[in-house]
Amino acid sequence: MAATKDSAKDPAKLSYEEARDELAKVVTTLESGQATLEQSLALWERGEELAKICQQWLDGAKAKLAAAKPESDK
Repeated sequence: MAATKDSAKDPAKLSYEEARDELAKVVTTLESGQATLEQSLALWERGEELAKICQQWLDGAKAKLAAAKPESDK
C-alpha cells in the first residue's frame, strides 16, 4: 500500500479536518478487507494516531470555549 500525501505529513501539523478525513479513509480501507494483515496493522496504528490527534483538537476547542464562558455561566 503506497503512502499517501496525507500520511507523509507530520502528525503534529495536521489540522482537525485533515486528521478526520485521513481517519475516514483509513476506516474505509480497513472495512474493505482488501489490505494484507501487515497493512491492516499499519492502518490500525495510523488510525489510532489520527483519532488521538482529533481528540486533542476537540479537547482544545472545549477548553477554549470553557475559558471564554462568563463565570456566571459556569
